[in-house]
Amino acid sequence: MIPCRSRSDWGFASGGNSSIYGAMQPLPVEEIIPELQAALSLGPSAVLQAPPGAGKTTRVPLALIDEPWLTGQRIVMLEPRRLACRAAARRMAALRGERPGGLVGYRMRLETRVSAKTRIEVVTEGILTRMLQDDPGLSGVGLVIFDEFHERNLNSDLALALSLDVQRSLREDLRLLVMSATLDAQPVARLLRGAPVITGRGRMHPVEIRHRAHQAERRGLEGRVAGLIREALRDETGSLLVFLPGAGEIRRVEGLLEALPAGVSVAPLYGDLPGPAQDRAIQAAGPGERKVVLATSIAETSLTIEGVRVVIDSGWMRQPRFSPATGMSRLETLRVSRAAADQRTGRAGRLEPGVCYRLWPETDYLLPFTAPEILAADLAPLMLELALWGSSTPGELAWLDEPPAAAVKQARELLTGLEALDDRGRITGHGRLMAASGIHPRLAHMIIRAQERGSGSRACEVAALLGERDTAGLTFPGADLSWRLALLERPSPPTRGLSAVRDTARLLRRRFGLPARDARPLEPGYLLALAFPDRIAQRRPQSPNRYVLTGGTGAWLDEHDPLSREEYLACARLDGRSREARIFLAAPLEREAIEELYAARMTEERRIAWDPLSQAVAATRQLRLGGVVLREEKIAGADKEALTQALLEGIRREGLGILPWNRQLASLCCRVRLLARIGAGGAPWPDLSEQALLETLESWLAPYAVGVTGRRGLQGIDLEQALLSRLSWEQRRLLDELAPTHITVPSGSRIAVDYAVEERPVLAVRLQELFGLDTTPAIAGGRMALTLHLLSPAGRPVQVTGDLASFWRNVYPEVRRELQGRYPRHHWPDDPLAALPTARAKRRG
Repeated sequence: MIPCRSRSDWGFASGGNSSIYGAMQPLPVEEIIPELQAALSLGPSAVLQAPPGAGKTTRVPLALIDEPWLTGQRIVMLEPRRLACRAAARRMAALRGERPGGLVGYRMRLETRVSAKTRIEVVTEGILTRMLQDDPGLSGVGLVIFDEFHERNLNSDLALALSLDVQRSLREDLRLLVMSATLDAQPVARLLRGAPVITGRGRMHPVEIRHRAHQAERRGLEGRVAGLIREALRDETGSLLVFLPGAGEIRRVEGLLEALPAGVSVAPLYGDLPGPAQDRAIQAAGPGERKVVLATSIAETSLTIEGVRVVIDSGWMRQPRFSPATGMSRLETLRVSRAAADQRTGRAGRLEPGVCYRLWPETDYLLPFTAPEILAADLAPLMLELALWGSSTPGELAWLDEPPAAAVKQARELLTGLEALDDRGRITGHGRLMAASGIHPRLAHMIIRAQERGSGSRACEVAALLGERDTAGLTFPGADLSWRLALLERPSPPTRGLSAVRDTARLLRRRFGLPARDARPLEPGYLLALAFPDRIAQRRPQSPNRYVLTGGTGAWLDEHDPLSREEYLACARLDGRSREARIFLAAPLEREAIEELYAARMTEERRIAWDPLSQAVAATRQLRLGGVVLREEKIAGADKEALTQALLEGIRREGLGILPWNRQLASLCCRVRLLARIGAGGAPWPDLSEQALLETLESWLAPYAVGVTGRRGLQGIDLEQALLSRLSWEQRRLLDELAPTHITVPSGSRIAVDYAVEERPVLAVRLQELFGLDTTPAIAGGRMALTLHLLSPAGRPVQVTGDLASFWRNVYPEVRRELQGRYPRHHWPDDPLAALPTARAKRRG
């Protein structure tokens, strides 16, 4: 059971004087407000830990604003999510009987509500970072609050690191307050130089948890969730809050919820929804009505969704994971942590006793906390901010978790390639412009360079499309960015997603001072190549839908995608797989555009390498941009040693089967391996196993392959002499003596020995040719008896033995009777040891 606060805790009070704190209906956090006020009056920092529903977000800023040490100064409170930012500001303003923009305001992307009267600013995303970069002293700010810090947002970690640097070097009077419901408070307190930890309680109602043990898997998740929603609507009262991994699952569940009971409405809630749609989702249902809110993790913390007493938790969440190896991020669907699951469950008890359905077995193990974003994120924006701050390495600042070295290295390399950093890692003038834009360095670089070429407005549209979720991919199966840009120009009523893209494009044009239309709009592929120099792709020969990227890794398109016919692509979105990533968004690119943009980065290489298509060595001159070959021409007069080395590498790639093998050569290797295994002949024998031969091609094959450049030429080399070159003269003599290729049997025939079965070589001989022989033929000076495959006159096996004398005594009589019946015209003596051997198929008449 997880208890939460009651419905009455959201009562509002009016008035605008300094005593409003006392006029509000009490919340649990108010019990510890005096302790918090005392801590911040005596020291620069504090950590506040209190359960969900305690009232931290809305009551603490209002309770601190009139503290003497804040006279004439403002509070800035960082919220990790835009929805929570807007909701918190509105709630605090309503408690004063005001609208946002008075004492309480908020600032976020595309929306600002502040005025000269505002003393409590709720901000989100990179707003606080921009404030710090523009004014490192944070003039007029007396307290910075980091709310819901347990979410460990990358921007929150960065803002805290910068704020600590300001507090230690510029503003000893600046107060910092970190608030959280579930985070381990002690490491944060140590980071804040031993700040006091103030712990509060929550006002909680019990929540009954019901596990669905057989439904933990993701397959068929939407259908199971839809069925459970219908069950909960039938069995429980109140509105429902349903947690799903992402917007795609929300849309699919919404599509399954047709013909719900009268008075029940469905409301999606995720980050990309416009503000009004988000507001409608968190508002209470009307009298006599119920609501089903389908939400992502956005609904876990910092806000109350009115009327909810039933939670359905799918147990999954979606988070980006960045790979330094590929330079790409991919969204991964992960199990929720135990802390996140408890947060979700708590939503059911905010107003009254509730119920939480969990779609996983009670015995399933959940990680205690969700991994901090800084450990799995693209660090290019962070490293650009640090360079602007004047820090060359993250280690110069204090972090709760220091950024991983591999991701830092990759980010530096990208920023250097985008001209944001110089060779010493210092920020350039161009990098300062990029940082001031407030968007990802890739997109900022693209817009600035496109602006110089008269195509800044089109670049803003591309940046807006890339900054939002793909709104066109669900209705158009291809990956071509050009089609999505065309949607923006259509006069028909736009979709909700396209409206957001247009709004973002307009904001970017205003930010960069650009006109609505370009004089010379550039092609989309050209613009993407500016932003993603590491994702320029070249189609592989003989593979229409497969590409190689400038970084050297592979990529592929759906084979039916029209873009798969293009020789070069500039790619924007891939799934981030390290070996071969799927391309989701790209545009055609001309080779001339690549050469224009990146002439300074291109390298000319003379390559002598094995070509698997022609099965020969090719000597070429290549113009390359990383893994992409832009131009290639054959060259003559290549060094013979280099040609031979490339040939040997080709043999290693193709395997020894490319050489002119025959049964005799295979037997030679087997004979040597046999003598080496049994230790015959004294001196060690060379290793003629396939692996060893491939590893030592330079020593035994190279002298016989000079001037050979391909498979056809290999067929003419003397492979037997090449192999024998590994043996000394004495070993060659011993080889013929100890492991002869043939054995002379009593009939006078020379029979080949089969050494392919290396455990014990085989001699396959007609039984009649061994009459009179009472010992088993042997090799290696008699150390190893051969395995005899005794054959009928027709050459078919009749017996296998390694002991010929035993065969004559014990088995031959029975075999003789069988052979007499099948071959009556042949002589089958009673005493084979007294009979004359014969190689003839029939006896003389």
